[in-house]
Amino acid sequence: MSSLDMSRGVCALVPGLQHWLENALFAVRVVDAAAPRERDSRRVLLATEIGHATHRDILITLVDGTPSLVAAANGLPARVAFSLEDMGFAFALIAELARPAAIPAVGDSASARLMTLAGRVARSEATVLIQGDTGTGKEGMARFLHTQSGRTSGDFIAVNCAALPETMMEAMLFGHRKGSFTGAANASEGLFLAADGGTLFLDEIAELPIALQAKLLRALQEGEVLPVGATHAVPVNVRVIAACNRDLAQECAAGRFREDLYWRLNVMPLDLRPLAERPGDIAAITAAMLLRFSDMGKDGFVWPTAAALDKLIAHAWPGNARELGNVLQRALVLRDGERIDAHDLHLAGAPRQQGLRIVSPEPAEPVRLRDVAHHSKLEAIRTALRETDGHRAAAARKLGISERTLRYRLAEMRDLAAA
Repeated sequence: MSSLDMSRGVCALVPGLQHWLENALFAVRVVDAAAPRERDSRRVLLATEIGHATHRDILITLVDGTPSLVAAANGLPARVAFSLEDMGFAFALIAELARPAAIPAVGDSASARLMTLAGRVARSEATVLIQGDTGTGKEGMARFLHTQSGRTSGDFIAVNCAALPETMMEAMLFGHRKGSFTGAANASEGLFLAADGGTLFLDEIAELPIALQAKLLRALQEGEVLPVGATHAVPVNVRVIAACNRDLAQECAAGRFREDLYWRLNVMPLDLRPLAERPGDIAAITAAMLLRFSDMGKDGFVWPTAAALDKLIAHAWPGNARELGNVLQRALVLRDGERIDAHDLHLAGAPRQQGLRIVSPEPAEPVRLRDVAHHSKLEAIRTALRETDGHRAAAARKLGISERTLRYRLAEMRDLAAA
């Protein structure tokens, strides 16, 4: 939890700000603006209290007109001006201006409780399993766990298991010796040893083949890895954080994931809820993204209107934070006025796969059994997409396949539709 001071004048002017900041994972202390301060402390002050401010502080003022953000520059603090109508977003913006880069944007009370729990988990050496839909912030949570742990002097190495070439997975994870396979002109230490003393984040862990899962289990249990082509194991000191957008317990029940590895990973489980179930986080993430898009306000910060914020909060967000980022970037480019208004937000939901209709010609020869099976699979994919409103992650879970496999099948369907 980060600490943040607020002047008594700010508390009197906007009493709701303290509650928002505390809900956003700040330890708030109310002080006199002129009170002595600790080195590197940060304060939220009134604009009239600028004489007591440093470049790290945030000055606020209430106005009747258009809100504004002036970024910190030339030794002057950041300044936020807003009306009562824009107060909700202004609170989120102030929190994100003060938030350290390693801490995810939070505004929902349930998310704040989860982050508090995650902070306690981070200080242990236990293996962590993060589960949640695509775009819910699993890597952000993993980075938070690393920065709050005792391993911050070591590296944080993130690897997407779904993106590893299947034939090279073992060598990339555990390393290999020179000449251990065709093309191995040089030895490689592998990702486990690269993360020695730090944290290794294995995203999409369910994509690992069963054979490799057994070797991962041994690495976790014994604290050592056996590089490809080596005869002696190499000790490694690494904390593993795994993540998955599928229910690993169901994957175990279906025989696609080793149960012993599941229990070895599931020491400290953290479940991330979909963005639609965290309405308080939407304003916080929106503020964080708009700050990032504008280089912390240096390139001109564009405020959303209250109506736009209401529309964002009401949306279902099947694509979670990734979809939110796309919507905000489109709005920044296509907006009609100086601010992002409700009509600038193009919220279409998950794309439906209506255009992928396969028209099969009359067979010129007897139908082969493998063709029937192939088209049955494609029909099952279409049905799953319809039943999940086009949500690919949910459809993949329903079909019992990975999102990567689903993407391949959809590409096949597009090729057939275009033929």
